Amino acid sequence: MTEAKKSLKRSLVGKVVSDKRAKTVTVLIERRVKHELYGKIVGKSSKYHAHDEKGEYKMGDMIEITESRPISKTKNWVATRLVEKAAEV
Repeated sequence: MTEAKKSLKRSLVGKVVSDKRAKTVTVLIERRVKHELYGKIVGKSSKYHAHDEKGEYKMGDMIEITESRPISKTKNWVATRLVEKAAEV
């Protein structure tokens, strides 16, 4: 049987908070976790720099990023697909 091989690379979905750099977007990943001691649900967030070769993702877009080889000192994620376009204001 030939099964579709599951990717070993992690992928996350988050919001683009900066697109000022050339070929790079900053993505904010928010998650909700239970506090270890008190059991309360707490919001945690992390920012990742992701490679955006064509500069197609803009501020406010929800995108998926996938782990990759290190591209620069701080960049080892690649923007893979657009999940939701930013609302026009």
